[in-house]
Amino acid sequence: QVQLVESGGGLVQAGGSLRLSCAASGRTFGSYTMGWFRQAPGKEREIVAALSWTGDTIYYADSVKGRFTISRDNAKNTVSLQMNSLKPEDTAIYYCTAYLGVGIRVRSRDYDYWGQGTQVTVSS
Repeated sequence: QVQLVESGGGLVQAGGSLRLSCAASGRTFGSYTMGWFRQAPGKEREIVAALSWTGDTIYYADSVKGRFTISRDNAKNTVSLQMNSLKPEDTAIYYCTAYLGVGIRVRSRDYDYWGQGTQVTVSS
C-alpha cells in the first residue's frame, strides 16, 4: 500500500513557476513508477510526466516538454514536479500517482494509487 499526499499548488501568473511535491508512505516506495496527471474542468485526466523507480526513464507530455521537470528522492519518499513558464492552459488539478512495476505507463487506469490532488491556477 502507498499513500500519496500532494502539496505546492496555488495561483500564479503566466510565465511564473510552481513546484509540486508528493510525499509517499510505504517502505517500498523505491519500487514504484511515479507519475503526475492533471485534469482541467470539462476535460479528461491526462498524463503530465512519469518517472521510473530507477529514475533513468522519464516521460513528458508534449505540452510540458522543456518547461516541467519530474524528479524523485527515494530516500525521502518524495516525488516533485517543477513547473516553469506556466501558461493559463496548465490550469488544472494535479494528481500524484504510483504503480508497482517497471516501465512508463501513460494511461490513468494503469496506476494503482492516487493522491487527493492539488489545484494549480495560472492567470493570464
